[in-house]
Parts: sequence; C-alpha cells; structure tokens
Amino acid sequence: MKQKETIFVIPTHRLRDVAQTIEKYDENFWANGHALKIIVFDDSSIANHEKYYPILEQTKTVNDVFYVGLQQKEEFITFLNERLRDKKLESLVKNLFRPSYGGNRNFTLMYTLGHLMVSADDDMRPDALIETSPESLTGDEICRGKLIKSNQQGGYIHKSFDLLTAFSDVLGQKACHVPENFEAGELVVDTAMDLETNTTKGYFRENSLLLQQGRVLNNAIVKIAQTFRTGTNDIDTLDFIQMYLNDENQISPNDLNDFYILTNFRPVITNKNWRMDCGVAGYDNQLGLPPFFPTRLRFEDYIYRIWIQQEGIVAAHVDAVQNHIRNNYMRNPLASELFNEEICSLLKKKIKSSVYHLDDLGIKFDYSGEVTLLDSE
Repeated sequence: MKQKETIFVIPTHRLRDVAQTIEKYDENFWANGHALKIIVFDDSSIANHEKYYPILEQTKTVNDVFYVGLQQKEEFITFLNERLRDKKLESLVKNLFRPSYGGNRNFTLMYTLGHLMVSADDDMRPDALIETSPESLTGDEICRGKLIKSNQQGGYIHKSFDLLTAFSDVLGQKACHVPENFEAGELVVDTAMDLETNTTKGYFRENSLLLQQGRVLNNAIVKIAQTFRTGTNDIDTLDFIQMYLNDENQISPNDLNDFYILTNFRPVITNKNWRMDCGVAGYDNQLGLPPFFPTRLRFEDYIYRIWIQQEGIVAAHVDAVQNHIRNNYMRNPLASELFNEEICSLLKKKIKSSVYHLDDLGIKFDYSGEVTLLDSE
C-alpha cells in the first residue's frame, strides 16, 4: 500500500491571481520544512487560460507545482468512463465534474484519493491578523474576533502559522490521539450567524464562537478540518452591504474599509460542524469522501456539514489561522450575490429537512427541487 502523503490544492476559476497564491503558500511550506505536491485545479475559460497560464509557468517555487485544467479534466473524464464501461453512468460523471465550484472540487478529491488533502482558495493567504493584546477566552469560547478599520495603525500583527503541521496533527487521527490542547464538544456556534445556514443574524462588529458541550468518542476519526479566518473572514453579503451603508467615507460598495482580526482562539474537535469552510479546509481522503455538490452557487460544501454528523467521524478547527483577501475580480454584483445567498439558504433548509440516510461516502435526501409559494414569502 502506498504511504499516505499530504497534497496541497488550489481550486480556482481566476487563474490571474493563482501565481501569487502559490508563491505565498510555497514560502510557508518551505519555511516550516515541508516538501509536498501543489496542484492547481483550474476552471478558467480558454481565453483566460491562454492569457494567464504563462504567468503560472514562470512562477518559481521550491515545491513541485502541477496543473489540472480543461484539457486534463477532459482526459480524466474519458479515462473514468472507459474504466466504468457503462454508458448510463456517463451523464452522472459529467454532472459530478461539470464546471462549477463543486465540480472543480470533485476533481481535487479524485486526484488526492488515498492521501490527505489541504485546500485553499485563490484569495487566501497563509498568515493572519492577530490582535497584539489578546484577551482571555471565557470557558465556552473557542474564538473571539472583531472588525477594525483598514487604516487603523497598530493593535494587530500579521502572524504566520505552520499550516501543514496543524492539519497533520489531526487529519485521519482518532479523537483520543489529537494534541492535548484541543477542546472537544458537540458543535461550535457563531454568535453572529444562523447555525444551519450560516446567514447573518444582523450587523455586529464583534463575534465569538461558542462550544456546546457534548461527548466525543475516543475512537472517532477526524475526517475534515479547517483553520480559523481573518481579513474579510466569511463576511455575509448582507453584512458587506451594511458595512458600506454605515461608512459615510466609502464611495464604492465594492471597496472594503473594515477587516476582521482575531483577539484569541483555541483548537477544538466536534461531532458536528455547521461552519465547514472549504476555502481553508483539510480532508482525510485516504478511503474516499463524499462528492461536493456540483453547483455554481456557493454551498458546494454543505454536504459535509450534514455528512459529518454520523457516529464515528468528527471535525476539527485546528490551531492555525489564515487570511482572506476579498477579491472583486470576476465576482458577481452585490445584488446578484445577495439573491444567490437567499437561494442557497432555501436549498440548504430543503436538503437538510429531507435527508434520510448517511454513509461512508455520501448522503441521501428526497428534495427534488421544487419551490412552493410558502418558500417565496
């Protein structure tokens, strides 16, 4: 049996910005003594590929970088269909891997099968904004953060973390074998977000993540993990709009004059994770994992929030933080994003309420896609 390795992946449809992302993460891995494969999974158009791929080719790194684009994906699908030898499955394969947020991530699962996978979006960076005078967390607090003005001088620093060690400490490990500084419980609740849809409860300048108590089985395996976030964090579009309206000096709604910093945090493993964040995630893919929803809406990882709830597997927030830089390049208008988030919330509720089976590699649910009059109210 092949020895497991950790593979770092960057799913993207914005090839223009990937070179800088690779450089930053490669530097982090080298500084912490890691050697690994870096794979870019690209959903860019042919025009953007031709324009920006030469920049990617010229990027100098210590670690080997591999590229999976349109041509490589077509070759893989052809290979997979030949191995399946069933014409009836070809449409299913095409749908699972169609150009979309989830379809692109499904390629990452196939290319890293048998190994551990760490994934970061193209607008993530391997450092974080940490307050210089941290406050102690309360007994049930896992994390505390706040918004600050982008022109604020002092009060926080950029801090880098050994990301791969943070993930390898937990991925594929039994709960009883994770480092002793990890808390354990049922789930983590964000004071500013709805638990199951991750939509905003209102505009808050401070928030905390609170741990709900629960027993974690010693032999439960950590299958998914994530770091904490700073920067533009996971700002809901409605909050983003509210931040614009509350700032008289802000001219464009696409600018961001506030950043999210962490006051303090600590790692935790939980039976459930309604905050699963595929933009800063790691996966134990040694025996395979469920496919992401192959959707162009931003809830492709929602399947994992449901799947992780079965007995014997757990999730982790690891002892590290990454920084998110909101990238307006190729981003939909705010009105469109707001509408899409409302659609996502509806679909999440429909899927969750109709789930009837969980297993090692997926979930089953009854929702067929209809929208009722009641849903529109």
